[in-house]
Amino acid sequence: MSLKLKRKIRLLILEIILIVVALIYIYPVFLMFMNSFKSFGEVVSDVIKLPSTIEWKNYLDIMEKMNYPKLFLNNVIITSIGILGIVIFSSSTAYILDRRRTKYTKWIYVAIITPMLIPFQTIMITLLKVMSVVNLNGSTWGLGIQYWGFGIPMATFIYFNFMKTIPNEIDESATIDGASTFKTFVFVIFPLLKSVTATVIVLDVMWIWNDFLLPLLMVNSSKNTQTLVLSAYTFVGQFNTQWHYAMTAMVLAVLPSILFFIFLQKYIVEGVVAGAVKG
Repeated sequence: MSLKLKRKIRLLILEIILIVVALIYIYPVFLMFMNSFKSFGEVVSDVIKLPSTIEWKNYLDIMEKMNYPKLFLNNVIITSIGILGIVIFSSSTAYILDRRRTKYTKWIYVAIITPMLIPFQTIMITLLKVMSVVNLNGSTWGLGIQYWGFGIPMATFIYFNFMKTIPNEIDESATIDGASTFKTFVFVIFPLLKSVTATVIVLDVMWIWNDFLLPLLMVNSSKNTQTLVLSAYTFVGQFNTQWHYAMTAMVLAVLPSILFFIFLQKYIVEGVVAGAVKG
């Protein structure tokens, strides 16, 4: 058997394994989507069976019960504030750490990325008390700001490793032309971070939009400040669960982020490949 044939066989086996794993993960999502078109009786009687009739009314009912436009706007506000702060602070931090290296740079960098290793559950009670003191709980704006603290460490890690691939000569040329450090970063360096910025945005949008625990702690006190995922959870009760509504609500909650990922997933690949090639 030739080496070329062996390589093709290995690739075929790998593709089959990846397809099987993908189907395992996709199947629950398919069930959720399929059952969102069923009546309550059909969902309870057979969750795997295809719907006998398409219940479009489920979506109309849910959009009214959830006040979908209002909660959708809440998600947009929270996600936009979170992403804006994460991108601005992490990219500028990575730039300064890479360009202004001192004997303390390594320790500062470690201190910034260390929170990635701390489970959220270990600090959530303390966080809730602190946010109550500074009046950032119960507010969509406050929740968006809180995501800065959880998203900046990982984003800084990604930016910092990519920043190494940008030559210092570019900064020196900008300085010779009279640009300040701020202008050099904003108008020269940041545009070169397009691919890695897109990667950070896509990953963090998926995380913030679909997050459940932090919104549950911070904005669950009022229906006007809830997120889509929190509202979808209200259809799941201890003694009575409206499964057809719960499935429909979850589809409406996660669909925007799924579509966002599908349209922008190529930028994740570009960011990873660019960093790998340049590095």
